[in-house]
Parts: sequence; C-alpha cells; structure tokens
Amino acid sequence: MTEAHDRLREDDHLRPLVEEHGELTLEPAEDFYQRFVTSILRQQVSMASAAATRERLFEAVEVTPEGILEADVDVLRDAGLSQAKARYVENVAEAFVERGYSSESFADMSDDAVIDELTTVTGVGEWTAHMQLMFSLGREDVFPVGDLGIRKGIRNVVDPDLTRAEMVDYSERWSPYRSYASLYLWRAQDDVPEDVPGAEQA
Repeated sequence: MTEAHDRLREDDHLRPLVEEHGELTLEPAEDFYQRFVTSILRQQVSMASAAATRERLFEAVEVTPEGILEADVDVLRDAGLSQAKARYVENVAEAFVERGYSSESFADMSDDAVIDELTTVTGVGEWTAHMQLMFSLGREDVFPVGDLGIRKGIRNVVDPDLTRAEMVDYSERWSPYRSYASLYLWRAQDDVPEDVPGAEQA
C-alpha cells in the first residue's frame, strides 16, 4: 500500500527500514481459524519451536474448527501442544462453531470491539487478539506493544530507554498505519526471520 509506505518514509527512524526491506504488505489470512491456531502456538515460545509444532499438528489433524473438536486430545499432545494450548485451540474452535466467528462476522466491528470479543475466549489474551487483527483480519492500525519483538524493534530504532507507555505514545505518529510500522519494527532485530508475524510474546 503505497500511501502507508509514503507515510512511514516520513519518519526518520522507519525510512531506512522501508528502504531496506521494500514495501511490506498486510493481507487478511485466507483461513481465519488456521491463522488463529498459529498465533496460539506462538504464544510464549520461539518462532522455530512454534513452526515445528505447527507442521506436526497440520500433518496430524484437519485444522478446522470441526477437525480440532473431533481430534483426540492425545493426538494434539503428540503433535507438541501443551495441555493448555490443546485446550486453547479447542476453545477457539468452539467459538468459531458456536459463535459463528468468521472474517465477515468481525468486518463491521471496531478494533477494540474485536479485542473485547476475542479475549472472552479462554486462552486468548490481548497479544493473540492483536495478531488476529493484523494477520487474520488485515487491520492497518494495530500496535501490539505486548509483543517482545515490537518492543525490541522500537528500542533499536527509536530509543533504547522507552517504556511501554512511551512506545504507544510514539507509535501514534504512524497512525493510521501502525500495523505496517510493526512489520518493520519486527525486522529491526538481528534474531527475527523474515517470517515475522507473531514474534515472541512477553
């Protein structure tokens, strides 16, 4: 989206990242539930660990709400999910089935309303809700300050001493394109691969 990238180029701190990585894009997920599951797998673990678990899970079961609910919990555990995460992906599956979650069902809701709804599901905190706003729904003005990678990134490119509150305040200058800014902040670290969405939470 050229308008977003032109806006970010106006910021002295982000301009070098835009030039280095090009115009990064943000697209809604093709499969909302599968992207949701990926976010849950990435909670509090490294990208590499989550990727390995995701590969095993997607080989073991049909990763749809119905497929997860029909799967034996031992199959989920054998794929590498902890007992808690197995329960979380089941909880989200139940929400998709019973509450009719879909990209369309959230289309007319504000970001805050989406967060309020998603965090009623046990196992879904603010970080996971932010990931759905960005990578499932393609919302353009999300700043997931609860993400460790975002905090590392903004400290690397803006100021190493920023508090979380100061990060949120600073991010306002990137509105209404803070999701795009976040894509670049994730890349402003040495230890984050190009597949940044859903960096470590802490």
